[in-house]
Amino acid sequence: MTKYIFVTGGVVSGLGKGITSASLGNLLKSRGLSVINQKLDPYINVDPDTMNPFQHGEVFVTEDGATTDLDLGHYERFTGVNLRKDSNVTTGSIYRKVIESERKGDYLGATVQVIPHITDEIKRRIKGISNDIDVQITEIGGTVGDIEILPFLEAARQIRKELGSENVMFIHVTLVPFIGPSTELKTKPTQHSVTLLRAAGISPDLIVLRSDRELNEEIKSKVSLFCDVSLSNVINAPDLDDIYEVPLRMFDEGLDNAVNDRLELNSNSQDLSQWKTMVDLKQNAINTVKIAILGKYFGLPDSYLSVVESLKHSCLQNNVKLDLHWIDADNFELDSLADMDGVIVPGGFGYRGIEGKISAIQYIRENKIPFLGICLGLQCAVIEFARNVCGISDANSSEFSQNTKNYVIDLLPNQDLDKDDVGASMRLGTYPCKINPDTIASKIYSDEVIYERHRHRYEVNNKYRDKLIENGLIIGGVSPDNNLVEMIEIKDHPYFVASQFHPEFKSRPWEPAPLFNDFIASSIKNKSSESNNIVSETVKKK
Repeated sequence: MTKYIFVTGGVVSGLGKGITSASLGNLLKSRGLSVINQKLDPYINVDPDTMNPFQHGEVFVTEDGATTDLDLGHYERFTGVNLRKDSNVTTGSIYRKVIESERKGDYLGATVQVIPHITDEIKRRIKGISNDIDVQITEIGGTVGDIEILPFLEAARQIRKELGSENVMFIHVTLVPFIGPSTELKTKPTQHSVTLLRAAGISPDLIVLRSDRELNEEIKSKVSLFCDVSLSNVINAPDLDDIYEVPLRMFDEGLDNAVNDRLELNSNSQDLSQWKTMVDLKQNAINTVKIAILGKYFGLPDSYLSVVESLKHSCLQNNVKLDLHWIDADNFELDSLADMDGVIVPGGFGYRGIEGKISAIQYIRENKIPFLGICLGLQCAVIEFARNVCGISDANSSEFSQNTKNYVIDLLPNQDLDKDDVGASMRLGTYPCKINPDTIASKIYSDEVIYERHRHRYEVNNKYRDKLIENGLIIGGVSPDNNLVEMIEIKDHPYFVASQFHPEFKSRPWEPAPLFNDFIASSIKNKSSESNNIVSETVKKK
């Protein structure tokens, strides 16, 4: 029988419930248990697909084409488990399902209410993904005390009542703030948060204390006493320099042992050797590589979370530290790219920033700076090449058109931007890409056909393909089902590669995305080559 763990948060949002849930999944998996993670989001959006990246961060895409909360990216990267669309549940999707059922008469004329109809649908979604899994970890988004999460808390309470406390446990993540003037750590916010949780009928079995510093036993004992949790089940999670250190810290604090004992999992001892080796390699790297992300969503660093994590994974594989620089596509000087070892132009939507990206890509191409384009990055690279190499003067300017088929970058077939269901016709999820022989792509990937995750509604217009190829653009890969351009590259450049798909969604700390890994390796090589050239010129002058 599946055991259920619910992770809630208190005091403030953004404490790291997602990292806590992912770390717990990592530790339980290292004990030989099968694990699956889930995120319950209280917002009324059906999914985060159309949400502003400045507010919500990136949209993570699953194998089956769901656009989900970014925490699912943490879950996948920490556990190696590919999740499905039912691993992300929103208030909007719950209410939509219940209303549709009511309209069809499924409730036989009953008055539809939050309890039992909404909570029953939530419980169905929670139980629907476990199958034969040993442990399911369900994170409840938001903060205890928020009105919008009450139905989720009630559903979780009912599941414990139905399945028995021996099969369900609650972990509460909360904050212990440090008050500067008095130099004191305060547990009162945690106490109040637990009181609110109890008001919803839930008593936490384990409390994770977030703090900006180490907590002593006195603080832990105080929380244990006033929150009625055993001392061994009070876990400290201080701020760390690297999120990949969190599972090891949680292990030292005894998180997985506490869960193992509470749920009587009878699991094996941990095997964290691979994870420890990875963290040690990151800490021992000496050389650095200077990489820029040229994008337009810089109000919130999480907007490009998977891209950043993929860079970290590849730097780990190449034994270098990442020196990351953010460049705003709307406001930058071209010469700011000159001393970069490599530049990434990531995905995005909308017209804003496109002209800046196109100008930057021209500079990168002409000055032979290693370049990796992703989704919109590929589209901008093709526009730049069409304009400045092929001489196609009317290549897309600052907007992509849905009215004609005379643009180098145009809508996918059968697209309709006027549909009521926004994003319904987007190319989402995993699709195949056939790698063309004798290309950089064929050297990067060992397989003739690869499978990567997509999220786009524009493509390279095949009407212009011959013209682009005649002028030196190389098609590295195409989709075998409809011959769409999936990858491009150019000759006589240290590294100029772009993909229509998003390789960052499948990158793992122990297995970086091949495109990112080769990009970092090429950036290092190019940096070394430039250094040698500088030395040579100095010797000549002497």
